[in-house]
Amino acid sequence: MAVRSRPWSRREPPASILAIRLQAFGDVTITLPYLRALKQRLPDTEIDFLTRLEDTALPRAVQLFGRVYALGGGRSERVQLLAAAAVVPALVRRRYEVVLDLQNNRVSRMIRRIAAPAAWSSFDTVSPIRAGERTRLAIHAAGLPLDDVEFALPLRDAEAGLRVLRSSNWQSDRPLVILSPSGGMPSRNWPIERYAQFAKIWRGRYGAQFAILGLKGIAAKAKTLAAHLGDSLLNLVGRTSAPEAMAIVQRASLVVTEDCGLMHMAWTTGVPTLALFGSSRHDWSAPIGPHTVCLHSGDLPCGGCMERTCRYGDVHCLMRYTAEDVVAAAERLLAQIPPLGRMVN
Repeated sequence: MAVRSRPWSRREPPASILAIRLQAFGDVTITLPYLRALKQRLPDTEIDFLTRLEDTALPRAVQLFGRVYALGGGRSERVQLLAAAAVVPALVRRRYEVVLDLQNNRVSRMIRRIAAPAAWSSFDTVSPIRAGERTRLAIHAAGLPLDDVEFALPLRDAEAGLRVLRSSNWQSDRPLVILSPSGGMPSRNWPIERYAQFAKIWRGRYGAQFAILGLKGIAAKAKTLAAHLGDSLLNLVGRTSAPEAMAIVQRASLVVTEDCGLMHMAWTTGVPTLALFGSSRHDWSAPIGPHTVCLHSGDLPCGGCMERTCRYGDVHCLMRYTAEDVVAAAERLLAQIPPLGRMVN
């Protein structure tokens, strides 16, 4: 699908750009390295960001945007349309020269039209390619090509994660491995006992310490891991803000994760990331770059089914991976990683 756009045609770069992304936290996170690459290409251009109220913390914490606008209404397009009335006047006053509609729904299209920029582009919502690449193509379609993207997201307060770690049993001389059993539905979950088995093998070989962080919904899984790993596990569930979680992830030597927001945190900031995808569509959501590997279901007839529960009752697309398999995949990943952070498109 071709990206709909009206490209920037003037010789001088635009003075101001508004990027819009109103989807879930992980989708917002995906946009950040690409918009940072745009800022590096256009250092004198002011880039602002519009997202849902509940997703503003991380964009505001990254050294990138001049302004981050919050749109109320939760996940409801109808309520977002009503809430836009409180945001649109400020956007119109800014007179953005370019609008990057990285959402492409009724709300974002309305805001883009009211803003009346000289140039704009809209996100491709349907093509079977990864969201990061579709983000890059949308920016390119606006007449702002990106030659390469550096996976690094400097935070305004890099000490935030340290405060949380130091209040725990963190041992800074040991490699830190993040475990994220946070897939949003049962068909995306690798058994928690296998995370524990993986951690025991990895600890025995590399002396690592582990951390689990995320929302309180995974508290039971964290308790199970703690029973297996004892003091080798930092249980940070429910104890971090999004910026603090990002700062902790940036100190990790490896992240082993399901398809979740923390998975996107890891690969977008250049941390070695091993992603376990069950029912998720890897062609849309898998992490990008030589510092990542994705064990996905795309080779199976039922792969990428997107169903909440496995039709066979056993999530066999993930059950086929033993702890030893994941250890081997992680070792291969770490052995072949080039200098982290740079991906040439």
